[in-house]
Amino acid sequence: MTYEASTVDEYLEQVPPERREAMSSLLEVVRANMPEGFEECLSYGMPSFAVPHSIYPAGYHCKPDEPVPFLSIGNQKNYIGFYHMALYTQPDLLEWFRESWAGLDIGKLDMGKSCVRLKKLDRIPYELLGELCTKIPVDEWIRVYESRIKPS
Repeated sequence: MTYEASTVDEYLEQVPPERREAMSSLLEVVRANMPEGFEECLSYGMPSFAVPHSIYPAGYHCKPDEPVPFLSIGNQKNYIGFYHMALYTQPDLLEWFRESWAGLDIGKLDMGKSCVRLKKLDRIPYELLGELCTKIPVDEWIRVYESRIKPS
């Protein structure tokens, strides 16, 4: 869902009340576990964590005025989306995440390439998502990012 917001707090104010607590809790977990160097921002209309221009001045190759994206959390029509770019680019991390999810008694993992769809708000694995945040430091993410972009 798209919200007219210029800050993460403004975004959260617009999230429906029945999802606001889960969104706030997810953000707190990410903030507590995100490695140093990533910066909280709004990106693509969602609360996000990215590699800031102060660390990577070239910015995102698709939109150089934007920081390099890493993680976003968005309220969608039927779920909360937890978008972790390294799940898309790091097969070992994806395997670890799938196995860790399967070891929990919270239901089937529903995900796309980098989007974990959190439909059951009472079954969000906050601890697992927090641990996922710790797995990739900013310098490693920059190396992964650079290995994936193609020169124009």
